[in-house]
Amino acid sequence: MATRICIIGAGGRMGKNIATAAYNNSEAEVTGAVDRKDSPVLNQPVYEVAGCGKGGALISSDIVESAKNADVIIDFTGAEPTYNNLALYEKAGKPLVIGSTGFSDAQKKSIEDLSKKIPVILAPNMSLGVNVALNLIEEAARLLKGYDIELVETHHNMKKDAPSGTAMAMAEAAASGAGLNLSEHAVYSRHGLIGERKKDEIGIQTLRGGDVAGDHTVFFFGQGERIEITHRAHSRQTFAQGALIAALWLHGKENGLYSMKNVLGLI
Repeated sequence: MATRICIIGAGGRMGKNIATAAYNNSEAEVTGAVDRKDSPVLNQPVYEVAGCGKGGALISSDIVESAKNADVIIDFTGAEPTYNNLALYEKAGKPLVIGSTGFSDAQKKSIEDLSKKIPVILAPNMSLGVNVALNLIEEAARLLKGYDIELVETHHNMKKDAPSGTAMAMAEAAASGAGLNLSEHAVYSRHGLIGERKKDEIGIQTLRGGDVAGDHTVFFFGQGERIEITHRAHSRQTFAQGALIAALWLHGKENGLYSMKNVLGLI
């Protein structure tokens, strides 16, 4: 039996990609779709809005009602709308996959509290490749003691948070492998006469432009060599497919806070 999905932000770019991923997967079905109250796509069939097929659930502005017949909710709307909807997700009582990024520590704590009542996956990046890369970065940092670590990330010019959630996850992985506290060693910009690079700095630099779906490179600079671990997303379907895999995995799980590492069996 197909897992029934409710998509929040169904009229947005990621919502359309998730609907398309579900439409093309025999193990999933979109039975609920939600967009903001002033959305021009309200009351339209979700698959037709996504441009992937005919029919599908009609897009509504009511989360609780739309989620009634769903097994899992997927939300990619953004940190503020996701946070503002947490009480409605608790009321709906369905497992929740969150792909939004840019949460404050307080907002993350609220999500953690919600996970005691429903199963929640919170992941800064749903891409399977990115989550494998996180493991590689942590292991490289563990093995390459004394190497300088730098990270550069690039996204489209519409992205609102910087550095990206994926960049911060990669920086955390590098810091963990190197045995460092990221908050004490992260350097987000360099300008002027700054002096020599400190031994344990982890540089995190942000580029924004065009329609780049997401490029991330972590550099390990040694004497006479460097190692680069790069992930490039060519399409948002990468994230949509990962979110759908996460939703299929989360269906039937116990309450708790999970990550894509749980989904992939990496922990």
